[in-house]
Amino acid sequence: MNVAGTSPGQPLPKATYQQTLTNITMKPTETLVVGEDLNKTMIVSDEDYKASYNAHGAFEKMERNHETYGIVLVVTGFAIPIALSLLRFVPFPAPLTTRFNAWLVDPPLIGSRHKAPIAGLFHMPTRGQAFFIFYLIAINIILSAAGFQSMQPNSWYPSASGSDGEITSYLTNRFGVLSFANIALLFLYAGRNNVLLWLTNWSHGTFLLLHRWVAWIATLQAVLHSTIYLEIYVHDGTHASESKLAYWIWGIVATLCMSILLPSSILPSRKIAYEFFLAWHVLLSIFVLVGCYWHIMARFQRQWGYENWIYTAIAIWGFERAMRLARLARNGVKTARITVIDENYISVNIEDVSGSGHAYLYFPTLNWRVWENHPFSVASAVLPPSDRPRRLKHDSDVEKLGSETDSSDSGSAERQYQPPTKIGLTFLLRTRTGLTKQLRKHVSLPVLIESAYGPHEDLSEYPLLICIAGGVGITACVPYLRAHPGATKLFWGARSQGIIDAMKPVLGSSEQTTFVGKRMNIAEVLHKELNDSRSTVAVLVSGPSEMADEVRCVVSELGRQKKGTKVKLLEEAFSW
Repeated sequence: MNVAGTSPGQPLPKATYQQTLTNITMKPTETLVVGEDLNKTMIVSDEDYKASYNAHGAFEKMERNHETYGIVLVVTGFAIPIALSLLRFVPFPAPLTTRFNAWLVDPPLIGSRHKAPIAGLFHMPTRGQAFFIFYLIAINIILSAAGFQSMQPNSWYPSASGSDGEITSYLTNRFGVLSFANIALLFLYAGRNNVLLWLTNWSHGTFLLLHRWVAWIATLQAVLHSTIYLEIYVHDGTHASESKLAYWIWGIVATLCMSILLPSSILPSRKIAYEFFLAWHVLLSIFVLVGCYWHIMARFQRQWGYENWIYTAIAIWGFERAMRLARLARNGVKTARITVIDENYISVNIEDVSGSGHAYLYFPTLNWRVWENHPFSVASAVLPPSDRPRRLKHDSDVEKLGSETDSSDSGSAERQYQPPTKIGLTFLLRTRTGLTKQLRKHVSLPVLIESAYGPHEDLSEYPLLICIAGGVGITACVPYLRAHPGATKLFWGARSQGIIDAMKPVLGSSEQTTFVGKRMNIAEVLHKELNDSRSTVAVLVSGPSEMADEVRCVVSELGRQKKGTKVKLLEEAFSW
């Protein structure tokens, strides 16, 4: 880098500073006047030296503060969820934990809705989520306002209001750096391969909620950064020339794209046209990263390390996409066999692939959007038999076709043959519009499986597991029901009998109560079960948003009222 200047065509120095000093043979007598060219050996006045020293010293100190505070923001945004998750291993008294969760963690912050949107526009966070959101807002406000210091006289801000202009400049730079730090954080929270999902017990839905809040904060900071600099340059009369420079144009591109992303990402647009929203979201996000990068490179090159925040965001996004490709490559291309259960539901069976939790399915031949994928809970990791057991007449036939299900009568002329168990994944889908509606028209399709996500939480310490399911929400409950070592009770509401009959082979020996075509009285069910049950109970809910919210509120209420009880609420649901 040319230390003498960065202007276009700037000539290289004829000699180094050390060489120049050795060439001076007599003390200079002429004093440099500020603004004139320094083209010979001259004296700098004490006043000018002090002003220049303060300008450079204060700027470097502020830069250190900016970067330090950005690091604090990212590190705490990463570490606090881990630290809070580790608290689950501390042996607090069970009733205390239940009451703490019932008061401060599980209920919605205000009202009774969490999964069901408020006015169709946004989701109310739970109280636990709200505490962390408040932290993110508070730490950004504090870090935006702390650590400023004016050093006058200052050669960069020499006017009578120099200290005000100096602090304003530092403040807008702080907004810019913190916005960059938040961009890295919001990319981390958005991914379904977010490492925090592996290191904490927080759900993907929680991190998506945090992603949206951090996006609002980062965008506000970017707008403030751009607006304040606009006012500064307009006031100084340099806006006309500065606005034509590359760094200015790319900065506007990044800020404008961030500002467009927010209103175009509200809940109604995500629900009405999710695939368009997703493609639009990715495209504008790329422009944000490109705009931020060239804004820095055109203005500072690599002098202050601002570009490292963008490298961090790109690395996080690259890791997320690479992990998706790795999961897809591991399973390869399979065939999905589709069975229509009734007018509301279909089942999708995929052979020779294993997994649990949920998976993202791609049907590349279903439409031109080959990248389109949707998450579905795994109903079973073993495929149902394709036909009923058959009667075979000769032992030799049995040996050729498979093993016997009844070996007690070795001399029988007829034996019953049960087809061997096949490894594979079964998904139950409720057909609405879009992809699920198109699937009803097919018997088999090529499919790509991105799995597995969302390992199941260990509930073995709870003697009783109560599952509340609605419709295809049963698929998230089945693994818990089959694996739980204690007593299990299932309360399941469905639109039709077909899905209940289809799931009977995989439900196991759980005590089951079904509600077909009618509404389940959740409050009555839970009040009865929790009042009659033992003192340690886990309640799992998987179903429509309104059902999940009602279970959340009832369990929280009982946790606050019923002393000496350990109740855990677990919600299995996808978030928009």
